[in-house]
Amino acid sequence: MHRRESDRASGQAAAISASPAPTSERKATMGTRNVAVLVGSLRKESLNRKMANALIRLAPAELSLKIVEIGALPLYNADHEPDPPPAVTEFKEAIAKSDAVLFVTPEYNRSMPGVLKNAIDVGSRPSGKSVWAGKPAAIVSVSPGAIGGFGANHNVRQSIVFLNMPAMPVPETYIGGAANLFGPDGSITVDNTRELMTRFLAAFAQWIGRNASS
Repeated sequence: MHRRESDRASGQAAAISASPAPTSERKATMGTRNVAVLVGSLRKESLNRKMANALIRLAPAELSLKIVEIGALPLYNADHEPDPPPAVTEFKEAIAKSDAVLFVTPEYNRSMPGVLKNAIDVGSRPSGKSVWAGKPAAIVSVSPGAIGGFGANHNVRQSIVFLNMPAMPVPETYIGGAANLFGPDGSITVDNTRELMTRFLAAFAQWIGRNASS
């Protein structure tokens, strides 16, 4: 099977200097794109949350990344559409204000986690009022296993393409061996993974520039 160069990174220990703490309050400048980051795991020490925070650190100046929490969203129920709970309203407003969306997810049973699918469903309704439509998107899947959440990555892609989100096609980013990627401060300690994610973010910035509505 042919594999694109840099499609996958594996965890191998390497030392780097400490990175600054992640921030969701990057000072906006002209041309800065606001990116909503959705993390598909609720676990406190989630490898995917660590990756999301590492990406906040690595983001180029033209991107401002901020995690939008999804754990408090109720299960999607069409009966709530006329009068949605506050958590739904706040979530949809946060996505609507963003220029793009980055999904960072583990794989559960060859699919995306239910909490992430629920967030996608909640944001897509009511019919004709989806907050996702037209927003450029990218996907990173992170797993301690060897295949790097491949199934979840493509499961998310299938949903967001249907929702008319321009999904960045390359680099496809499946991060395996993730238990060995992060230092005590949460920074990525593996050189080739850090370089891959830096290139990924640069490509995403270009993708957003080509596909964002404004």
